[in-house]
Amino acid sequence: MPKINVQGKVVHYENNEQTLLDCLESANVEVHYHCRDGFCGACRITLIEGEINYPLGEPLAFVGDNEILPCCCVPVTDISLLIDE
Repeated sequence: MPKINVQGKVVHYENNEQTLLDCLESANVEVHYHCRDGFCGACRITLIEGEINYPLGEPLAFVGDNEILPCCCVPVTDISLLIDE
């Protein structure tokens, strides 16, 4: 069960059926989003450490180095995130 370090709290990723965005929302971590399908890139956040996977394939929206789209990814290892507010 991967741990997610974000905004000074630790969130446990326990449900393999949910996206990282769903998990963060369940823990009351606010992430801006629009499409939830990897098309728009509005939910883009920074992956500081760890590995994620896009189970449905790479998103269509542009992501830069160390950026991920939590709406369509899942953590593979423990991860640390930075969310711009």
